[in-house]
Amino acid sequence: MRALRLLTPLLAFASALALPSTPAGAEHPNILMIAIDDLNDWVGVMNAHPKADTPRIDALARRGTLFTNAHAAAPLCGPTRAALLSGLRPSTTGIYGHNNLKILLDNAEIDGTSLLPEYFRDHGYTTLSTGKIFHEGSPAEAFDRVGLESRDFGPRPEKRISYIPPGGRGTSTDWGVFPETDEDMPDYQSARWAADELRRDHDRPFFLSVGFVRPHVPWYVPEKWFDRHPLETIVLPPHRDSQFDDLPETALRFSELPAFPRMDWMREERRWEKAVQAYLASVSFVDHCVGIVLDALADGPHSGNTVIVLWSDHGYHLGEKGIWAKHTLWEESTRIPLVIVRPEDREPRQTHRPVNHTDLYPTLLDLAGLPPNPRNEGQSLVPLLDNPDAPGFEASITTHAYGNHAVRTEHWRYIRYEDGAEELYDHRADPHEWTNLAGRSQYESVLNTLRTHLPSRDAPWDPATSRGSDYNDFLKELFARTRADR
Repeated sequence: MRALRLLTPLLAFASALALPSTPAGAEHPNILMIAIDDLNDWVGVMNAHPKADTPRIDALARRGTLFTNAHAAAPLCGPTRAALLSGLRPSTTGIYGHNNLKILLDNAEIDGTSLLPEYFRDHGYTTLSTGKIFHEGSPAEAFDRVGLESRDFGPRPEKRISYIPPGGRGTSTDWGVFPETDEDMPDYQSARWAADELRRDHDRPFFLSVGFVRPHVPWYVPEKWFDRHPLETIVLPPHRDSQFDDLPETALRFSELPAFPRMDWMREERRWEKAVQAYLASVSFVDHCVGIVLDALADGPHSGNTVIVLWSDHGYHLGEKGIWAKHTLWEESTRIPLVIVRPEDREPRQTHRPVNHTDLYPTLLDLAGLPPNPRNEGQSLVPLLDNPDAPGFEASITTHAYGNHAVRTEHWRYIRYEDGAEELYDHRADPHEWTNLAGRSQYESVLNTLRTHLPSRDAPWDPATSRGSDYNDFLKELFARTRADR
């Protein structure tokens, strides 16, 4: 295993002196990277849900660039974070399931490059982290200093209402008022730790990553956040019972997630409304935590020289297509909030160009004035910060396990499964992806163009991602069953 290169103080000092110059002699800015777990597009400025209450994220987006067409590298926490931190697509590494730092470092493809915090540290930055950045927290081996190494999605009460499928094991899909105060929440503690770091003086530029776990299930937050979303005001997301009529058999198998709640159970006792309420409450809570961090930056010594990047790792279905989960290749699973704010930004911008998690590694290097990493497979988004219509951003690719990909352009979503089955949606006329156009001859030229964006390589599953994880075993069994049934 390639060990992370842990710099001694002397080497760190030498590296800091060797920082390359940025254009016009500007200093190397600090980087504040805020990651949010399972946050879909239910953010006020994204206009995806009328009751989204996210004033702090909205205000941040109005200071810089909001990417309205940003999509996950994978519709699952582990592989998306692996792609962002390595700069390599899941189809290149074969990391399609959950993982930890050892799995990443043992991967043959990642072994030949540097993980994102490692690259910053090797180029003179102090690297700091708290909360969930890697799939399993913020490992101390990857950063100079770590606050809360979050590996749990609690706290949770003893009495729960979790959905348990007949004869099977359910997930953490659960919700309710708990605990009593924000101070009892790990996300609040992470926000406070990051706030303290932002108020301190630092002798070198810093890369500070802050990872929040809400709104990942279980949706437990203090009562005041539920009070902001009264049950009688809840608006359910669009749903149509006949939306699967034109889908290939493979897509239907992908949507069968027996460990997750089913539509009939969610409709009983108004559980659907209650689940949506709890998700919105969790989003409002994490928005407040984001505000704690941003206030500390504004009040501290680094506000004039810090780039802010905020992203979520993937989307989440809240009943759309009858699903209460992630890991599909549809819009609800792949679309994410992404905001970038530079110190010099003075007016809000929005870009509708399709972008991806794999673009963030080269973007952060570009913003920091560091040399590019030639192994990065994404492209810097900096041109879009100056010109929201900049050319060269044609498609974003989301990969779910071996050989299954979604291609998202400005107007189209194209899905290709391992067995060759396809889906095609025109977002100008069908934003809910209810009508599959893939079988209609008049769209063959569109399909041919979109097929050119599919990855040229599909690496086999990294064998390490199948060990020690019930969730990875579930995924591999699901995909193996899909292949066997063909």
